Amino acid sequence: MDDGNLTRAHIPISSPIMKTTLELPDDLLMEAKIVAARRRTSLKAMIEHALRREIAPIVVFPLDSAYEVGPFGILSLRKRDESLTTEQVQSLIDHQYDEEDTKVLELAKKP
Repeated sequence: MDDGNLTRAHIPISSPIMKTTLELPDDLLMEAKIVAARRRTSLKAMIEHALRREIAPIVVFPLDSAYEVGPFGILSLRKRDESLTTEQVQSLIDHQYDEEDTKVLELAKKP
């Protein structure tokens, strides 16, 4: 195996039982360190979170649900077979504003 582009990262994984060493590609390790620094967290915490997310049970929404979980575990709106027209989108927006306006007016009437 060519270890030319691998960095040995001695990262103790938080567990009362085991510590381990990971061999990661240099570019992946550097990117992970940068992301961890931006998030103000540790590399260890990022790796632990990623592993827990990866092995967590898959959430399955009913087929009639408006939501789905994508391949990277990100919740998104389920794709529909039909397209929405501009008029339908505007109607949905107007309906949402109507509901919000009603709630504001009801709150304003209360003493």
